[in-house]
Amino acid sequence: MKNRNLNLVDRVLEPTPKWFRIVRNLGLALSAVGGVLVAAPVALPATVVAVGGYLLLGGTIIGAVSQTAVSAEEYGNKNRKFRENSTENQHSESGKQP
Repeated sequence: MKNRNLNLVDRVLEPTPKWFRIVRNLGLALSAVGGVLVAAPVALPATVVAVGGYLLLGGTIIGAVSQTAVSAEEYGNKNRKFRENSTENQHSESGKQP
């Protein structure tokens, strides 16, 4: 595998492997459930609200970390060419030269 250093923005823009997309979606679901428990309009016991806070925190961390995963197969030049073409299209649509 090539040793390319990617910053955070480049890692997020690269395609996410299938397994980490599943984990990311699971994290989003946990965050949603935690958010519902924390922001419930009815009075809930303190333990339920605390569990909701932990679900919200855990789901957010799981989603953020799994989004930055990049697989070795998708790490090649094919994706970089796709991104370069998309930035060229954006420049041509806005009337600016790259």
